Amino acid sequence: MRIPSNRAFTRITPSAFSYHRFKSYVSDCRAVLLPSFGGPDLLELRSNVQVPPLKPHEVLVHTRAVSVNPLDTRMRAGYGRSIFERLLPLILGRDISGEVAAVGASVTSVSVGEQVFGALHPTAVRGTYTDYAILSEDEVTPKPDSLTHVEASAIPFAALTAWRGLKCTARISEGQRILVVGGGGAVGLAAIQLAVAAGCSVVTTCGGQSVERLLAAGAEQAVDYVAEDVELAIKGRFDAVLDTIGVSETERIGISFLKRGGHYMTLQGEAASLADRYGLAIGLPAATALLLNKQLLYRCTHGIEYSWTYMRADSDGLNEIRKLCEAGKMKIPVHTTFPITQVKEAHEAKDKKLIPGVDMTLYLHNPHVSVALTISSLSMFA
Repeated sequence: MRIPSNRAFTRITPSAFSYHRFKSYVSDCRAVLLPSFGGPDLLELRSNVQVPPLKPHEVLVHTRAVSVNPLDTRMRAGYGRSIFERLLPLILGRDISGEVAAVGASVTSVSVGEQVFGALHPTAVRGTYTDYAILSEDEVTPKPDSLTHVEASAIPFAALTAWRGLKCTARISEGQRILVVGGGGAVGLAAIQLAVAAGCSVVTTCGGQSVERLLAAGAEQAVDYVAEDVELAIKGRFDAVLDTIGVSETERIGISFLKRGGHYMTLQGEAASLADRYGLAIGLPAATALLLNKQLLYRCTHGIEYSWTYMRADSDGLNEIRKLCEAGKMKIPVHTTFPITQVKEAHEAKDKKLIPGVDMTLYLHNPHVSVALTISSLSMFA
């Protein structure tokens, strides 16, 4: 793989000359490919994987660190196969931190050589486990100088997932009470920090090992769901509940704590799982019917709004997350790192819960770049 030494050649335009320049400098790179669904042993680190030409609003990022989150391991095992199976082999990975290597003709928000971080949409086929990743302009933002690439790579996907629920769906505001079910995970911790920064009062459930950390993050109460009866320990009602666990019991408890007019949001929507089980033609309509039925049921019986929440690209949200990082108000702890050559071992550690983490970062080692695989010190159920 070669990279341009003259930065004048790194802005990509639709012209044939620019296309030729781009292809002659970054035509291929290393990437971790998933040729079929299954265990970690199927992941393959390959050289000479093609780098597609950039579209006008796309950014080519020279990867320094990429986080491995639960979606990556679930997709590897077959989650979303109804969508992705026909598109194999896939490149996994959503989070990224690195340096802008090239930009499309219409990109204005970042420039070549700038340090950035961001996250791809959940349905992206060409992920970030690669030397050179391609993201849309609204999926990246300048990396805070206060964060290393490893630290930055653990943040975007989790924080944007929390942002989507709290800011876009519930539209939380100062003075409201927020309950985060499962605050010990990366999304839960990000949600606590977002809500506290918005001036909300936050209560969360977690494992005993996470209580002090979540109180330090700004939660007013952190209830150990193993040692305490959550329904007795938590008092009062809430304007919004973000449920990162999403099983029937946490749904029941979360909804019981809501004020009328409040919002219940779960990360465990069933669109992909039903599509995988019954196929797209039946599964997606079934998921839509299930969601509408629950929304109508809870609106009539409890006077609350029910929704499935997913991460989506949001430039405003990513910029706000960057500002919180710069102010020291948003951080996801990193537990350990793996080199990209040990991606199988990293996924095995996650699958076997050998490391209490939901996020990992891959270090891609070559003479010009050190890219990481990081595991957060958090656990989804911690």
